This record gives sequence, C-alpha cells and structure tokens, in this order.
Amino acid sequence: MQFMLIMRDEDAAAVERRDAPFEQMLEAMGRYNAALTDAGVLVGAQGLASPHEGVVVDFSAEPPLVTDGPYGETKELFNGFWLIDVDSIEAAAEWAGRAPLGPGTKLEIRRVHGEADLRR
Repeated sequence: MQFMLIMRDEDAAAVERRDAPFEQMLEAMGRYNAALTDAGVLVGAQGLASPHEGVVVDFSAEPPLVTDGPYGETKELFNGFWLIDVDSIEAAAEWAGRAPLGPGTKLEIRRVHGEADLRR
C-alpha cells in the first residue's frame, strides 16, 4: 500500500526552520531519505515553494476564482511530502516518526488509493 506523509508547518516552525543551519538540515533530510531508499519503501518525495509563489483556485464561484497566495487565515501550510510503499498505516507512522522534523511540524498520513479502490 502507498501512503503519503504530508508535511505541514505552523508559522513559527516554518520561521525556525528557515533560520536553522541549511547544511545541517539538508544532511538530516538526506540521511532520512537514504534510509527510506535503502529500505525500499520510498516512491517519491518533494518539497514545495513558498505559498507566496502559489495561487488558490476557488470553485465556489462560476467561473472559479483564482487568488494569489499566501492563503489568508491558514495556521498550517503544506510544505512537502514523501510517498512511501509499506504494508500498513502503522508502518507508515513508524517511518513518519523518524523524520528529522521539530516542534510545530506535523506529518499527516494518508493512504493513496490504488486501482482496486477506484472500481468500487
């Protein structure tokens, strides 16, 4: 089964990580990604650009309304993800718990639908 580990930061955590030594953070993430790869569970991973570079498409109007980021009153922002292939959500949670992240950051774990899910 595939699971997406969705990284979300509170504002303070994003600022703290921005001020952290970049090389140290890069090395820690590199070790984590290498462990996922060595275990054969990593399908993909990406970080995202700042919300200031994004837009929101709101479908509550016709035609949909496009607005620039950041996104108003959000308290947490989606900053990146890992896509892993493991046997259970418990195994996904175990891998998530190893991520080199600090206070104010959360990893939401969501199962990715497979082909069989789409046939229901």
